[in-house]
Amino acid sequence: MRDFTIRVGRRRWIRPTGVVWLTVVWMLLWDRPSVANMLSGLVLSVVLPLVFPLPPVGQHLRLRPAGLAVFVLRAAVDLLHSAGPLAWQAAGGRGRARRNSVIGVPLRTRSDLILAIMAISLSATPGTLVLDVRRSDATLFLHVLGAADDAAVDKARRDVLALERRTVRAFGTRDDLRALAGAGS
Repeated sequence: MRDFTIRVGRRRWIRPTGVVWLTVVWMLLWDRPSVANMLSGLVLSVVLPLVFPLPPVGQHLRLRPAGLAVFVLRAAVDLLHSAGPLAWQAAGGRGRARRNSVIGVPLRTRSDLILAIMAISLSATPGTLVLDVRRSDATLFLHVLGAADDAAVDKARRDVLALERRTVRAFGTRDDLRALAGAGS
């Protein structure tokens, strides 16, 4: 089903479904519904997209339910797995201090959407932080806790590439899937 749009200029469109959703969100932000809140929500939901237009999302973008389920379940496992050692280290657990590393991981896909999802997913996982994203060659630079030797750094890189594979299988376009297959995932 295509979203109906109203053209308001050479490069500006208003989507009535977007107006409805923004108005509903605006109404939910207030204590109680009123005519004034609804009218101000309608005005804002028409003006905001005109003043701050969003770039178009690729038409070939697909949400794959099976890939999304694997992505979400594995993200939950990763969160639980990494939170324990990080909490132990923060609480002053026994053992020597962990050494950390900054690593660069070139991704196999060039999609801005995949790059953004990867950066958010990695930063949300305790123990990793995205320091920089080089968009020109789709490289993520990460600070990784506990990556003190070459084996741990290699494991961190493999984990990032596995996350890329799961991300592409959940959200990627056909071109993203081909790039992954061409790189020998």
